[in-house]
Amino acid sequence: MKAVIINKYGNVDELKMENIAIPEIADDEVLVEVKATSVNPIDWKLREGYLAEGIPLKFPIVLGWDVAGVITRIGQKVTGFKTGDKVLARPDLTNRGTYAEYTAVKEDKLAMLPENVSYEEAAALPLAGLTAWQGIYENLEVKPGQTVLMQGGAGGVGIIAIQLMKHIGAHVITTASAKNKEFLESLGAEQVIDYHDTDFSQVLSNVDAVFDTIGGDTLKKSYSVLKQGGRLVTISGDIDEKLAAEKDITAKSIWLHPNGKQLTELVNLVNDGVVKVIIDSTHPFTEDGVKAAQEVSESHHAKGKIVISMK
Repeated sequence: MKAVIINKYGNVDELKMENIAIPEIADDEVLVEVKATSVNPIDWKLREGYLAEGIPLKFPIVLGWDVAGVITRIGQKVTGFKTGDKVLARPDLTNRGTYAEYTAVKEDKLAMLPENVSYEEAAALPLAGLTAWQGIYENLEVKPGQTVLMQGGAGGVGIIAIQLMKHIGAHVITTASAKNKEFLESLGAEQVIDYHDTDFSQVLSNVDAVFDTIGGDTLKKSYSVLKQGGRLVTISGDIDEKLAAEKDITAKSIWLHPNGKQLTELVNLVNDGVVKVIIDSTHPFTEDGVKAAQEVSESHHAKGKIVISMK
């Protein structure tokens, strides 16, 4: 099969299209013919070597951990899916990712693809969507009527998170650039703070929860806007235990865990029109296409998800 691989850490020039063996599947896995995948920051951060210590993978590495496609083979212990099923998944983090014509996925990571959701939309959902889902439902425990600050609303996680929190019935405030104001309001944000000209920590207070995707100073200042006993999650840094303790804040740094049941609930909300998948750009499955897709992600200027289509 064709796959885009890296043989060593480095810039986009390390991405090479090669022929490699189709993955073998374990008894609890299925083989998925990939119809679309998407790019996440973890892809190029791993390619650059930034995550080499925390995520040691053997070369050659196939990057990519979002998939939508069709099951072509099933393991002996797989009972909930069959050959020909259209599925989506955030597979386990291995060196055989989804920038490939085929990928192996554990049964418990799979969700069935509903009729009204395209492969491209489905491929854009798992990693960012599950991060949003787990941040909101498992950690922030957002309730109707609460005020939540979403740091970085126009990113892949932020776009899904705003819609989920609106669906719950929360009052959503977000930070973004002015050009994204109307777009984010259309998704359910009731206040958009332009981080270029307004310091959110000077205009907000008594917020119930903060979902941070930015890190750095933004994360540090986020503690100050929370009410006593508030909640904070970040996907972009470590928790400051001292700042959290001062206001009895429940604060966690989270890393998503792949979960087929949660992904099923999420993609059904997309199918029902409750959550929209926003695609920034779609790129062909070629060496140049994958390089271009990663460059868009590295620019930090994508509005929504960057998809790679096998068509």
